[in-house]
Amino acid sequence: MKLAVQDNSFFGNRFEEKLTRIRSLGFEGLEVNGEDLIERFDEIKRAVRFTGVPISSVCGGYRGWIGDFNQERRKQAIHDISEIMTRAGEIGATGVVVPAAYGMFSKRLPPFTPPRSEEEDKEVLLESLTKIEQSAQQAGTLLLLEPLNRYEDHMLNRLSDAAALIAEGGFSAVKIIADFFHMNIEESNIPESIHRAKDLIYHVHLADSHRYQPGTAHLDFVSGIRALKEIGFDRYMALECRIIGDPADAYPQTVHYLRSCIDQA
Repeated sequence: MKLAVQDNSFFGNRFEEKLTRIRSLGFEGLEVNGEDLIERFDEIKRAVRFTGVPISSVCGGYRGWIGDFNQERRKQAIHDISEIMTRAGEIGATGVVVPAAYGMFSKRLPPFTPPRSEEEDKEVLLESLTKIEQSAQQAGTLLLLEPLNRYEDHMLNRLSDAAALIAEGGFSAVKIIADFFHMNIEESNIPESIHRAKDLIYHVHLADSHRYQPGTAHLDFVSGIRALKEIGFDRYMALECRIIGDPADAYPQTVHYLRSCIDQA
């Protein structure tokens, strides 16, 4: 298992500086924004070469959503993600993190009833994923489908939701990212859910139950990481959270905490 961290301004402005900084804090990879990967690709590639610190994955940086209610925005998402895929493959990233949508609709908040049926949602997602998979296969990378919690998305909330969609589409370049924050809300038993989705989990996001760094709230990381070990997961787990305290102290403390969880697992 390798620890990565999502990019933020604390690490510096230039990517050589960022990669050097995260390595000094104990991380082994950087998760970058898709827009940066496109607009600053040459700089990122040089920085990776110079520092030896890889780009673990890509998250965000595109317009619209693959499950967008608006067809034009959905087309934008497919176009942008496909373009990001090309760069992600070239730089060796595991894949591009993509939810069905974020903040577009929740069945748990008014008006409670979405403008599409569940069957229509599924058809739209299958169509989008079919188009993007072609780009992922050509680029030699993956679309990392992310289930979000019920307050952030109404289409894919559990690992099993993503797994069922992948199975129905027969996708080979679409895998699952398991996010501990979202699993804490949606999965009744995180280790069991990880075991059921074992062949599809290719990336992990780490945050505690309150969306700050692991070790500052009540989420049981040891049991979840143990389940990941049991399914043979040896890829990147990327920190994706807000930070309590001074980042200069908080990041190394978090790395130490996560390493201890890995050892205990």
